[in-house]
Amino acid sequence: MLGNTSRAPMMGRIRRAGAVALVLSAGMPGMAAIVAAQQAPSQAPAKPPAKKATPPPAAAAQGGSKNSWVKLCEKTPLGAMYKDGKEETRYATYCLTQHERIDGNTGRSVVTAAIREMDGESKQYFMVMVPLGMLLKPGMRAALYPKDLWEKVQKNESVDESKLKGLKLEYTLCHGGGCTAEAETTPELINDLKTFGGMVIFAINAGGDATPFPVAFAGFEQAYTGNPADPQQYAAGRRALMQMIAQRRQELADQQKKQAQQAPAASAPAPASPPPAKK
Repeated sequence: MLGNTSRAPMMGRIRRAGAVALVLSAGMPGMAAIVAAQQAPSQAPAKPPAKKATPPPAAAAQGGSKNSWVKLCEKTPLGAMYKDGKEETRYATYCLTQHERIDGNTGRSVVTAAIREMDGESKQYFMVMVPLGMLLKPGMRAALYPKDLWEKVQKNESVDESKLKGLKLEYTLCHGGGCTAEAETTPELINDLKTFGGMVIFAINAGGDATPFPVAFAGFEQAYTGNPADPQQYAAGRRALMQMIAQRRQELADQQKKQAQQAPAASAPAPASPPPAKK
């Protein structure tokens, strides 16, 4: 499947990939505080702050907070029909139970995983979207981690990869936001999403290397079996997150501009001493 050897360097890459992104949760009150706690600076400070802030839970820092999955539903028009001689538009409810991680520096989606279901369709599909620039021919693969092994990954510990479950997804669509691959959802997969700790998605980049995208399953069962989130509240939370990221980018740009302006003055040579007066 993925081999039986343990690869600690890969686990380190997985942890770093999870730590640089923000979890887009259900857009509920308090999300701004969660985002502020999760948003890591681009460079580590030279000295620790004088007053220590309460660190976010380890799971949240790795893209796995309790609210990291959300169900979003909307009515989709299917077409027109006639009833009692009048034309009516038919609708079906379309739902996505999804997990999305956002790059805290750019505001772009790092990875999105979702279960897609629609009224009247007997099949559901598991969808994953990754950024553009991946090779499509090799397809996409995922490794599902039982909870005990997922906890080891968060601690950068080696795991026995023979205990992982593999999943293959086929690319179906690319657009400006990324490329989506999917697999038909089975009862076994749904149970795994409920009971396993998380998964690592592997997409092959243009250089031929496997790029890992970790996705925690914390909160999936609650979202999948529960009621949909309020779409307006979710949209408001997403807008607030984008505004926070934009503000942070502007602050960093202003800081870099200020440093650039101060650098020439600091590096300018001191004025030469006047020659001694002739006697």
